[in-house]
Amino acid sequence: MASSVDNQVAEDVTSLGMGSGIEAERIEEGPVAINQPFDPEKIEVSTRNMTVQLLLARIKDKAINLKPDFQRRLGIWTDQRQSRLIESLLLKIPLPTLYAAEDKDENWAIVDGIQRLTAIARFVEPEAIEGTRLSLQGLEYLDRDFRDKTFDQLPARLKRRLLETELVVHLIRHGTPEAVKYNIFARINTGGMPLSSQELRHAIIPGPARNILKEWSESPEFKAATADSIKDERMADRELVLRFVAFRLTHFRVYKSYDFDRFLVEAMRTLNTLDDSARQRLHQEFLAAMVTAHGIFGNDAFRKRYRPNEVRYPINKALFEAVSVNIAGLTDQDRETLTLRSNDVKNAFIELMNDKDFDSAISQGTGDIRKVKRRFEGIENLFRTIILAS
Repeated sequence: MASSVDNQVAEDVTSLGMGSGIEAERIEEGPVAINQPFDPEKIEVSTRNMTVQLLLARIKDKAINLKPDFQRRLGIWTDQRQSRLIESLLLKIPLPTLYAAEDKDENWAIVDGIQRLTAIARFVEPEAIEGTRLSLQGLEYLDRDFRDKTFDQLPARLKRRLLETELVVHLIRHGTPEAVKYNIFARINTGGMPLSSQELRHAIIPGPARNILKEWSESPEFKAATADSIKDERMADRELVLRFVAFRLTHFRVYKSYDFDRFLVEAMRTLNTLDDSARQRLHQEFLAAMVTAHGIFGNDAFRKRYRPNEVRYPINKALFEAVSVNIAGLTDQDRETLTLRSNDVKNAFIELMNDKDFDSAISQGTGDIRKVKRRFEGIENLFRTIILAS
């Protein structure tokens, strides 16, 4: 008969989002909320009715980016699905609203609607996106008359109909606080393939942090420490790196956020502002933490373990934070000590995992202030005890 622990492992594994290789947390928090007031004068959301022709002009001028990192990871619609969207326009069926955020140069980051705009651009003006021309196929109502037709082969009246079709765009103007943008996007992010939290952060926060998180998550040290088990389709790997950064920049004892997503948004903004020497120092701490975690735990790093030789759990985000950040704060000598005494560390870790309060602190409601402190202090005390005993 399977044990309760084995049953829980099976539950955790089957509940992974998109097979990311990260344990799915049992969330206790409520819906996305704005917990601190903002100046209403800084919040501006406008609604625009823009013709397809105007949107294509922005795309052609690179004022709308249809190839952000997260979109490439999600893949694109099939030709048939794109063709049926064009069919909807030809039939005068309104399309869902688009959502975008404006940057300081008045360029737009599309958070909901990239696939629709890509399909339209491929059919009408593929040169604007350096794509292949779409010919209609698999239509539901117009297949007999328009199968295999391209835009140039349509009658003039239908060409005009497409180009003059108006799409509704909700545009969050530049100057609106990023936390508000994130809140709005999270609330409306319910379409066919919703963006993950990190994809949202990536969309609304431009700057060097985007490339930093990407490069660090692709490092051999990170891949070794996580047993190369984190799939990157939904930026799950970058979120882990950002969590490390967030708690290295804000000590767990002064962590006060009741909105963990906002905490990570602020960390990404701060990462954008660091000078080169600060970024380099943080990077070296990150790499040292990855090397040491792998040296101590091997392929079990950042994973729950309640007893020796049990089935391996997925990566746990809260453990990743507590273990990596605590290691980063140690001296080289202390890190070497922990590595040499890896068996003692792993045995003490199993004992810690069987503490119900600690287990809760890494399993549910992990953004709660008390739970953040509980897990960080638990790992801190474990490491200190081993080091002092050496």
